[in-house]
Amino acid sequence: MDKPLKVFGAHEDNTIAQMRNCMQVGNAVAGVLCADGHLGYAQPVGGVIAYDGQVSISGVGFDIGCGNMAVKLDVPFWSIQHRSMQILRDIANVISFGVGRTNDERVEHGLFDDSDAWKASDMEAYRNKAVAQLGTVGGGNHYVDLLRDEDGFVWIGVHFGSRGFGHTSATRYLKEAGGKDGMNVPPTVVDEHSELGQRYIAAMELAGRYSYAGREWVVERVRKIIGGNIVDMVHNHHNYAWRENHGGRDLWVVRKGATPAFPGQRGFVGGSMGDDAVILEGVDSEEARASLYSTVHGAGRMFGRNAAKKRFTREEMEAWLHQRGVLLIGADIDESPMAYRRLPDVLAHHSGSVKVLHTLRPFAVVMAGKGEFDPWKD
Repeated sequence: MDKPLKVFGAHEDNTIAQMRNCMQVGNAVAGVLCADGHLGYAQPVGGVIAYDGQVSISGVGFDIGCGNMAVKLDVPFWSIQHRSMQILRDIANVISFGVGRTNDERVEHGLFDDSDAWKASDMEAYRNKAVAQLGTVGGGNHYVDLLRDEDGFVWIGVHFGSRGFGHTSATRYLKEAGGKDGMNVPPTVVDEHSELGQRYIAAMELAGRYSYAGREWVVERVRKIIGGNIVDMVHNHHNYAWRENHGGRDLWVVRKGATPAFPGQRGFVGGSMGDDAVILEGVDSEEARASLYSTVHGAGRMFGRNAAKKRFTREEMEAWLHQRGVLLIGADIDESPMAYRRLPDVLAHHSGSVKVLHTLRPFAVVMAGKGEFDPWKD
């Protein structure tokens, strides 16, 4: 209980208790709970823990390398506004959303030829499936967004991770390490220099590369549909472990649903489907250091998926989106904006460690449709 835990915002007692329980396992040095935090599998979403010589398989989670990518186009919103719905339909037809999907367009990428990385990860048996799934988005809260900034230029935003490859890797190594799957279980921590730890870290890093490649392919495919050129890009993981130096110590920092925000480092953070997103940047401050240079990855849930389906209606969700001028294909009411906190309120708790560079207003969203459960979401 003497390990420092920095808590941003207000949280339910069980979320803070879960975070404190995590920090009693392994060589945890310090922890952070971001303002969008809520209960997660073994470690809260929005939870950050620094370890000395160890990595938490549970903390990284099942969707290894899940993250956000946003690019700015040299395309004014007014020039495509009249064909926004057709663009949305084209995205839904070309990009694969939902569980267990494969990409109709085979994606060639150098990471599939990196035999040393596949051997080190001990995941060679999954390589062919990974090839088939690269560029698929999945379900749950994973999305493709079209947004416009303060100057009226179009941005493409995406959120998803390593799909079945990351989920299979996490499941395998969690089992090999003797860990348990569930909400209220102790985290599974492995030593970085152990044989198992080395294989897991290699698998995590390969899944991270895979996630980056998938998001980059989807963004480029959407850009081709819209037209124009990319003039700016922001890209981050938020389910990952990084080797970092904090307070003069080299530590493994595990972020589960938290965005790295070192001074000058930019991040793309989305709100709910009907709310503004932001491009933010980390600043150097005492608060930033206490946060382990971490910030939110989204607005954060107020209601779980089952509770949201019981509490809200499709009509309420569509009315919210209509008022905001947002077109939607897919999604179910568990992703309703009413189920989430408001992003400005969440960011206000982190105002001493990050600054907002751009506010992006969504005008079109594509997600997996109703009833498409995705076990590979974060």
